[in-house]
Amino acid sequence: MQVEKLNIKKINTNNAPQPLGHYEQAIVYNGIVYVSGQLPLDMANNLEVPTSIEEQTELTLKNLEKVLIASNSSRESVLKTTIFISDISYWAKANEIYKTFFGDHKPARSAVPTKDLPKGCLIEIEAIAAQLG
Repeated sequence: MQVEKLNIKKINTNNAPQPLGHYEQAIVYNGIVYVSGQLPLDMANNLEVPTSIEEQTELTLKNLEKVLIASNSSRESVLKTTIFISDISYWAKANEIYKTFFGDHKPARSAVPTKDLPKGCLIEIEAIAAQLG
């Protein structure tokens, strides 16, 4: 039996932090963008992590948007996000930043409390989005 090669496009942009392990920043298949979990790593500050949940959430969403743009997508094209948060007590503050970022657009979403995230981060966000055009 011959297996057909899938038309999978790997996305890697230097505008967002590089993966910390064996994965791509995003994969595009059939017009759908699967963005790997993005962390609040500040490219302008030697990949340092801000201290507050508000700053981390904002930076994580900016990194996510950079990968979306490199994938020919946008924040308005996000279908679903999954948010991993190290302490559920941060949720209200993170949600306010998230709400500001997406505005009237409300993608489907899951929030998953977790114990530890890489590099001591408080939040990580992954997304599924449609490509533009």
